[in-house]
Amino acid sequence: MQTVKNTLITSLKFLIFWVIVFDFERLIFTFHNSNSIGKISFSEWLYTFLASLRLDLATGALLSILPLLMYAIHQLVNSVITKKLFYIIFFIEIIICALIHGGEINAYTEWNHKLTTRVFTHLLNPGEVVRTADYSMTIWFVIYTLLESFLGYKLMRLIFKDIQPISTTKKWLNIPLIIFTFSLFSGIFVLIGRGGTQQIPINIDSAYFSKNYISNDLSVNSVYFFAKSFSLYLKSENKINFPIIDEKTSKKELKDLFTYPLEHSNYVFSEKRPNFVFIVMESWTANAIGCISKNKSATPNFDALTKNGILFSNIYATGGTSEIGNASIFSGYPALPEISITMQPDKHRKIPSLNQELKQWNYTSHYLFSGDLKYGNIGGFFTDHGFDTVEDEVDFPKNLPHGKLNYYDSDLYKFFLKKINATKAPFLQCAFTGSTHSPYDYPKKGKEKWTGSEADFMNSMVYADQCLAKFMQDCKKQAWYKNTVFVLVADHGHASPSLENPNLGGYFHIPLLFFGEPIKQEMRGKVIPTLGSQADIVRTLLYQLGGDYQKFEWAKDLLNPACPQFALHTINRGYGWITPKGNFSYHMDAKNYPDLTFSKAQLKQEEKRCHSYMSLIYNAYKKL
Repeated sequence: MQTVKNTLITSLKFLIFWVIVFDFERLIFTFHNSNSIGKISFSEWLYTFLASLRLDLATGALLSILPLLMYAIHQLVNSVITKKLFYIIFFIEIIICALIHGGEINAYTEWNHKLTTRVFTHLLNPGEVVRTADYSMTIWFVIYTLLESFLGYKLMRLIFKDIQPISTTKKWLNIPLIIFTFSLFSGIFVLIGRGGTQQIPINIDSAYFSKNYISNDLSVNSVYFFAKSFSLYLKSENKINFPIIDEKTSKKELKDLFTYPLEHSNYVFSEKRPNFVFIVMESWTANAIGCISKNKSATPNFDALTKNGILFSNIYATGGTSEIGNASIFSGYPALPEISITMQPDKHRKIPSLNQELKQWNYTSHYLFSGDLKYGNIGGFFTDHGFDTVEDEVDFPKNLPHGKLNYYDSDLYKFFLKKINATKAPFLQCAFTGSTHSPYDYPKKGKEKWTGSEADFMNSMVYADQCLAKFMQDCKKQAWYKNTVFVLVADHGHASPSLENPNLGGYFHIPLLFFGEPIKQEMRGKVIPTLGSQADIVRTLLYQLGGDYQKFEWAKDLLNPACPQFALHTINRGYGWITPKGNFSYHMDAKNYPDLTFSKAQLKQEEKRCHSYMSLIYNAYKKL
């Protein structure tokens, strides 16, 4: 028991050590960037030390696993060498943290965001660094790195000044116990490192608490953020292996996509400044919706809504995950293989968002999700883009039943309606549903409608469709309803009884419906067959409102009769291209086509166009 007790005490010391180090780094950051920190209140600055605790503990736990291993080895061997190795490994981690933070302190003033692997791009050109960095930045970097390393070393020697081995002459008897205690506490560290036992691991926005991004940046652990950035760097830089075509050639190849007439007279709203209610419907594949698929009777209520709205019948999701879908819907941003823009605040803060454009007309903006917005840093994305409120499961009434992943759609809509009723017009209100996501959290009652392939999902669609109908009925009773446009769109596709392969282009087919009283009578019941993606929504709406729609350079106006028709999407380790002529999906690792309907001659031309378009997006992404 003494061994377990000693290891427990040492493990707690590790966590305490790292929290102290990280908080000390925040103090240095505050001192150096006082001009930026001065924009937030003292109480908010003080709260960053509390808001940061969970992510600090997660980072500290992961950093402690290797020193804990050396501690366990020293318990068995008890030599000067093992004791020195313990301190050396520990000190190397301290130096790495100091280097990351020293770089961040200096870069923040220039970049206005935390340190990312963008620094590698500059280090590959040391001449550029020398020419662009002034002497004071270099001096401060050296000072802060040395200061943090020195104080970290002193604190380490103070807290771990006496690491005692097991006091027994038969140490070999303790080998199983040492292995057990190390396994136990390293396992606990891993658990703390992922933020607990919940389904979605901890993410950077677990430290977000403010509408001010400076406060959030100070709260977010710098080492964790940099490590996350490095992970994304490895994926986006080292694993991109689609052909990159130079910008001049790409633009020449895609001239028709950028030279069509932008102005048109196809206006569909009778109100100049309607409210907007977005319902982002989790996994609502078009292949499960009666009015646009072979699978009938799962969504009779959605089908009924289309008779009085504008249904876009040929829309595709840009990717297969929720964070990619949300970025596309609200920022008109396309998807590229292995890249998630929401996970990169340094980049996503530079792209526009619908709510930011609506703010010029005094719209307020609100986003609500029935689950955990840490997934994919969705919450951080909307917070960084200035949504007035961003809420998820922690903001729901605690007396509501909660599924494994989220609150039920019925309760989401009730809570959402209360939020809308408490909001002054004009507004942009957004809700993200969850019951149609595995494990399909909804109150199941008796024998369900669907059996066979994808029965669980299809039954959740039946439930979600009923909840949507009840919500729309309740909305009709509200005063704001007559001046509100509802935008119903899926975040991504899902397997259905008629299409289960996630590599097929049809898997990404999703619904998009504009519905509401402000829609002109002559437009109600219209079906728009224009081929596009969820990334086209924001530009389509802004043109109707007379906004700066061209700011969303990767989006199209789906109501423009001259709109070029195509959709780009990603698959797992690959990408797909869809046009009225056909489509293909390409797997970058297998180097084959899981889906191909183009002729051989068409494929050669369309693949070149696809690669040209992705190259333009990728080169622009690199410059963000």
